[in-house]
Amino acid sequence: MQKYDYLNRLVNTGCVAVVRGNDADEAVKTVDAVIAGGVTGIELTFTVPHADKALDELSEKYADRDDVLIGAGTVLDPATARLAIIAGAKFIVSPSFNADVAKICNLYSIPYTPGCFTPTEIQTALEAGVDLVKVFPGSVAGPAMVKALHGPFPQLAIMPTGGVSLDNLETWFDAGVTLVGAGSNLTAAAKTGDYAGVTETAKKYRAKLDEIKASK
Repeated sequence: MQKYDYLNRLVNTGCVAVVRGNDADEAVKTVDAVIAGGVTGIELTFTVPHADKALDELSEKYADRDDVLIGAGTVLDPATARLAIIAGAKFIVSPSFNADVAKICNLYSIPYTPGCFTPTEIQTALEAGVDLVKVFPGSVAGPAMVKALHGPFPQLAIMPTGGVSLDNLETWFDAGVTLVGAGSNLTAAAKTGDYAGVTETAKKYRAKLDEIKASK
């Protein structure tokens, strides 16, 4: 089933890079730099102007790479979700839960990962067919919340986003997350056009992720 194929590939990346940018060109260059460093889960946000064009370009460019999975982020409504899916997005991420976005994603057999912060929001998302929940903002929630959530929701797959860094990567995985989302801590060098710097940071993330995986 397509949805679970994409979901498994997403989980296997270990880390989703949240990519923003002032324009589509900057976003595409940032994505290329992140992938070159070995971080192959990509969430291209719809705060990027002409994000659908960037998605389309990246989806074609990496079509032959099974280890690369490109999705769309900051998807707030079903119209944006459909636009992203048509442009090639293999998963959809939102900062909050939206029932209509969940329906669109289910219709097209695409994983939907909404931002949730309370047990009520998480239960609502699970009832709507969500398989992976984004605990957001991770910087506020903290790893302790992940452990607490696994009490009432033992099967819950969690991707914290916001506040994930090289320094706390291991702490998140020890708390029981399925994978992580990393934004500015990973891509900051792109703001000054230092794409080589982005690749170097991504390599550090990849090395740390591999080290964590090997120790499990």
